Amino acid sequence: MKVLVACEFSGVVRDAFRSRGHDAMSCDLIPSERPGPHYQGDVRDLLGYEWDLMIAHPDCTYLTNSAEWAFKNPDFNRYPGVGYHQRLKPGTLFGAERRKAREDALLFLNELWSAAIDRICVENPIGSVSARMKPSQIIQPWMFGEDASKATCLWLKGLPLLRPTVLVAPRIVNGLKRWGNQTNNGQNRLPPTEDRWKIRSRTYQGIADAMAEQWGG
Repeated sequence: MKVLVACEFSGVVRDAFRSRGHDAMSCDLIPSERPGPHYQGDVRDLLGYEWDLMIAHPDCTYLTNSAEWAFKNPDFNRYPGVGYHQRLKPGTLFGAERRKAREDALLFLNELWSAAIDRICVENPIGSVSARMKPSQIIQPWMFGEDASKATCLWLKGLPLLRPTVLVAPRIVNGLKRWGNQTNNGQNRLPPTEDRWKIRSRTYQGIADAMAEQWGG
């Protein structure tokens, strides 16, 4: 199969398909972290080619439910006496600019979903997309042999639902389920670093392997 993995810099999904004999290419605006077929540029440059399958991971920066307060008007203060400019990193969008960025992100995702490719999977966290279009399914890394929790929506076209492979049991903290990537109170263990977004956006190997095994036939 000819497989396009859109908006992927890690190469995890691409390599899962290539290891099973498929002609897979990743594409992203930044270089691939792993050596392999990779187009650095706008994935829309490639949508006109013949592909049997596309798996797309569009940027979720403006599509998640996190930092929802930043979409409000600029004069909105979450904390008394603290303005937006004091709480956001330089260059961070908020207010009307952030709302426009969300709409642009939704339009881009729709372009991917509407591509002339018979089999398409678009993945994104629970957020703006799932509020407007019901996902085909919601998966967790712990369903695929990973000791981690991260609810991920899949929108599928021409593909069957992804079947769980190996279930990983959680630890129980005060009656609540917690996995390896979570603190006891349910927060992500990753500290706030410059590359935190990169680490969190990488597809778990167990999920990539399940995609290649189940959709690569």
